[in-house]
Amino acid sequence: MSNSDPWDDVSYVISSRYRVETLKRLAEGPATPSLIADETGLSIAHVSRALQELKEGDLVTLLVSEDRRKGRVYGITDPGQEVWNTIEAENML
Repeated sequence: MSNSDPWDDVSYVISSRYRVETLKRLAEGPATPSLIADETGLSIAHVSRALQELKEGDLVTLLVSEDRRKGRVYGITDPGQEVWNTIEAENML
């Protein structure tokens, strides 16, 4: 996704409140899915799906090895940070 128009990425994120909340939390620093769920009040299932979608879009990345099942820590990528900055700057929340 991120090799396309950045506005496509912005639109993609803001079309799901789960993606918005997940990206917002990761903009503050790396976190596990359960921590994101606890801090945002979202279900772990919604957080996991949002993380997968954001990861496919190169907006977040897994900071530990793929084969870890527990303690999977995610972080925001540079394109993800740019998308988040745009969402905030344009008051799109």
